[in-house]
Amino acid sequence: MNQVDRAKTRIWVLQVELRSNFNETEANFKLEEAVSLSTALPELELAGSQVVKISSFNPSAIFTKQKQNDLHRLFAFNNVNIVFINCNVSPVQQKNLEKAWNVKLLDRTSLILEIFSNRAATREGVLQVEMAALSYQRTRLVRAWTHLERQRGGLGFVGGPGETQIESDKRAIDSQLKSLGGQLRKVVKTRELHRKRRSKTATPIVSLVGYTNAGKSTLFNKLTNEDVLCKDMLFATLDPTLRISKLRSGVSVIISDTVGFISDLPTELIASFRSTLEEVLNSDVILHVRDISHPNSDNQSQDVLGILEKIGLDENIPVLEVWNKIDLHPECQKMQQPDISLNKRKIYPVCAASGLGLENLKTGIINVMSSRYSKDIRSVSTTDGKKRAWLYRNGVVESERLVDENYRMVLRWSEKQRKQFDLL
Repeated sequence: MNQVDRAKTRIWVLQVELRSNFNETEANFKLEEAVSLSTALPELELAGSQVVKISSFNPSAIFTKQKQNDLHRLFAFNNVNIVFINCNVSPVQQKNLEKAWNVKLLDRTSLILEIFSNRAATREGVLQVEMAALSYQRTRLVRAWTHLERQRGGLGFVGGPGETQIESDKRAIDSQLKSLGGQLRKVVKTRELHRKRRSKTATPIVSLVGYTNAGKSTLFNKLTNEDVLCKDMLFATLDPTLRISKLRSGVSVIISDTVGFISDLPTELIASFRSTLEEVLNSDVILHVRDISHPNSDNQSQDVLGILEKIGLDENIPVLEVWNKIDLHPECQKMQQPDISLNKRKIYPVCAASGLGLENLKTGIINVMSSRYSKDIRSVSTTDGKKRAWLYRNGVVESERLVDENYRMVLRWSEKQRKQFDLL
């Protein structure tokens, strides 16, 4: 066995389902996603995976004693180091199962936090993940130190009861959270300054959102001619990326790529990444990218919309659905044909990898922006070259004619552009 193989940690994936409402297709979808999560970290090697049906959740250890023993033999035979249970596991359940199986146990929240920690590249990303991890750990403290459970306090022989070990640990975590929160606020302030600077320009912002691995980064690269990392793995990128994109001659937008969403995204992550997710709230148009070839695409779409609702998305911001990966869809040929009825419902089938359907999508973005524009007539002095140049640079001039010493200009612009012009 070479050094690389020895470095691998073997992980086993369990998808736990109640017999009373078992749905084999849905359970297999969940297991498939759980396996993708477990292999998203390069140091983990998949030892095996399975769906486990149970009659009820044992509050102390999830499984019955017999099932625990059966799984223990399975893990020992396969040299398993980590068991990933694709649900939320209580601290007591985790402690008891780790003791029974002699392995490290991860639940859905802890594994997603590990992946985010591995992917975080910027200072903001690192701080956000650290805060989410500490918030999660604070809820996981269990009474593991019975000899320290009641420390004595006071000066005499009859001192009052001191703080428990758990309280001490919580206090230490709270102190760390406070420190990290202060550091994050400074970083967020810088992001807000950048955001305000962008708001002073009239360039519309188009944000990409979607379930993780739906192809957002691939679409981002096609629209911007960039080379942002895009791999077939969950959460390939965390930090928002913004680039200028020229959709048509005279029509430029800022494209923003955001972190991918996932079902049951830990609330700690939503809270910590709020400043990052709020980039979406400042958009002029949102592209909701869906992997339309995925059998569970509808549920994934609902998960994305649910998170957007949590962060307070303004219902007035137009959302276009981008049905990506149509080349893998069973009705591939049909979906490649232009469909006006889909466009009217703000749905645009594309294949981001090949570029198929992108021109139609660009037209859709321009049309939805144009529908939010209003016609206006302004007079600009011939001596005010700055204002005239601004109007042409932002592509809002429909026509102009010289009247005395003023340019009488017919403009079509958004409310945002009008306000920016009035500030010049």
